[in-house]
Amino acid sequence: MAPTTTSGKTPRLGPELFAFLNDLASNNERPWFHANKARYDEAVKEPALEFIQSFGPRLQSISPRFEANAKPVGGSLFRIQRDTRFSKDKTPYKENTGIHFRHERAKDAHAPGFYLHLQPRNCFFGVGLWHPETKVAYQIREHISDNRKAWTTIMSSPPFTTGLALGGDSLKRPPKGFDPDDELIVDLKRKDFIATTTLTQKQITAASFIDTFEEMCQETAPFMRFLCDAVDVPFDE
Repeated sequence: MAPTTTSGKTPRLGPELFAFLNDLASNNERPWFHANKARYDEAVKEPALEFIQSFGPRLQSISPRFEANAKPVGGSLFRIQRDTRFSKDKTPYKENTGIHFRHERAKDAHAPGFYLHLQPRNCFFGVGLWHPETKVAYQIREHISDNRKAWTTIMSSPPFTTGLALGGDSLKRPPKGFDPDDELIVDLKRKDFIATTTLTQKQITAASFIDTFEEMCQETAPFMRFLCDAVDVPFDE
């Protein structure tokens, strides 16, 4: 049976979400957005918040340390407004919707999270840490080096053998204190410790997508547990 929200509706990220984002990309101006604010709320914001709320119990069964916060502001749903203060690009709105299920310690420590990126022709599931500070990146590298069997087992198992791939930025040279000839040097040079896999709009707009997303989070739990251990935050109770 498909899960329902407190309103009795099946949580669904429908094609209207992508239609709105597609139109926004062609009309990324404040007057247009203000005129279409009700459409944004109905097609994007409300369905995303319902998805977050419905996913909460499922997330708790994977790890009680991650949060599904359905607050309209400051929760798991990213703001649609861009921060343009230090950017040459002054377009006011993001042309995607981001949902991030953060670790409970994310406010006071670098911690991994589950991420869903929704954008016309560019949807993906992500997991891990993006741009940890230098000290934390070294913690992760040392954990990989000290637990190489566990790391290689994760990397040689599903979902990493079935579409999920490590990505992000890497150092140009081996990090200080690590052997340039280490068999794991490619991973030890990473600045980001994230993994992603692409999704289609058809997958996301299916009524069963919440099940698909839960399965992805479950499959990446060993990777998340490894990263939590590396940065000294709990994964299990």
